[in-house]
Amino acid sequence: MQDHGSLPSVLDVHVNVTGRSSVLGKVKSRKARWSVRPSEMSNKTFNPIRAIVDNMKVKPNPNKTMIALSIGDPTVFGNLPTDPEVTQAMKDALDSGKFNGYVPSIGCLSSREEVASYYHCPEAPLEAKDVILTSGCSQAIELCLAVLANPGQNILVPRPGFSLYRTLAESMGIEVKLYNLLPEKNWEIDLKQLESLIDEKTVCLIVNNPSNPCGSVFSRRHLQKILAVAARQCVPILADEIYGDMVFSDSKFEPLATLSSNVPILSCGGLAKRWLVPGWRMGWILIHDRRDIFGNEIRDGLVKLSQRILGPCTLVQGALKSILCRTPQEFYHNTLSFLKSNADLCYGALAAIPGLRPIRPSGAMYLMVGIEMEHFPEFENDVEFTEQLVAEQSVHCLPATCFEYPNFFRVVITVPEVMMLEACSRIQEFCEQHYHCAEGSQEECDK
Repeated sequence: MQDHGSLPSVLDVHVNVTGRSSVLGKVKSRKARWSVRPSEMSNKTFNPIRAIVDNMKVKPNPNKTMIALSIGDPTVFGNLPTDPEVTQAMKDALDSGKFNGYVPSIGCLSSREEVASYYHCPEAPLEAKDVILTSGCSQAIELCLAVLANPGQNILVPRPGFSLYRTLAESMGIEVKLYNLLPEKNWEIDLKQLESLIDEKTVCLIVNNPSNPCGSVFSRRHLQKILAVAARQCVPILADEIYGDMVFSDSKFEPLATLSSNVPILSCGGLAKRWLVPGWRMGWILIHDRRDIFGNEIRDGLVKLSQRILGPCTLVQGALKSILCRTPQEFYHNTLSFLKSNADLCYGALAAIPGLRPIRPSGAMYLMVGIEMEHFPEFENDVEFTEQLVAEQSVHCLPATCFEYPNFFRVVITVPEVMMLEACSRIQEFCEQHYHCAEGSQEECDK
């Protein structure tokens, strides 16, 4: 028997004269139409590098082979392969058949133990519970920001600095405050200006050392001064150390966490740069919290956030032990020797060009070059300068507007030496063609 009581109360059943029943909806109907809109987060997501580079309409000179000094990927030209031990570790992990399934979202215990052991030192002890594995260093940074900051709060970001900090923060509704790096002091932080930015809504200070885009390496003394500001203002630090240990022979990398037991630090790193495998997407967060300021809440928060994508590639996790323990020191040495040689070559060549002011790097894979715009009056800014450099010379450098620092450009120093020499020669030709004496400096130009 039909249960009339189960019919929705908003409906009435009518029988008309033809004997057919009809159901009349009492609910207010709406006109069906498509209305699909992007989310607020997607609308807030903006990558200045992509926005600037993708809007460059200029075509390279067809008579000259393109030389891209713009991409921070050491694998592009094939001259910097990873070590055979690293490749073999991945083959072994694949062949073992042990790493094809799910593991904990923060990474399998054995892999976290290996990372903890590799970075452990008496000044900054680490255990597996202090390590969270991520899909590249960029996801490590994203998780750190997401666990430390709420919409409406603010973080402190270097200028010039890696554009992803702003991209991630603003997509989450987090305000970005830019603190200045000083080119005349090898890109040290303007500490007074930094401290003046801190207010009751400041929840995180990002310190990138060694630096992208500057190629600078902070001294121990300067790092201690940064930590003093953080301690005084009770602001935790996100230490982006993806280029850690990628420093030239005349410098030393000091992991920030080894210099303070008072300031809680989330240190982000990964395989991408030092092991020359950015596409393998293996990063990590090292939690340094010896005074228990983060407590369980921040750790638990990072675990919860990691569950959104269920962790990084299990094959790379399976290879981690061999990668960390068996990569020969000669590989690291040879990589750094090449980078330093290219950096010296590039710096020397560009420093001799009127109108350019390169800043000598001490590590990472980049150097920054100042443009004395008064000597290139036909260009409004660094974007126009680098666009025309592509059009005339087929040399692509990133305008530093991408890094919030106009009238500079960034050079990637991972290209083969012959290509670096050719690029510098073309940049010299370009500058000589467009250089003009500044008003009142004719005597200098006549020398």
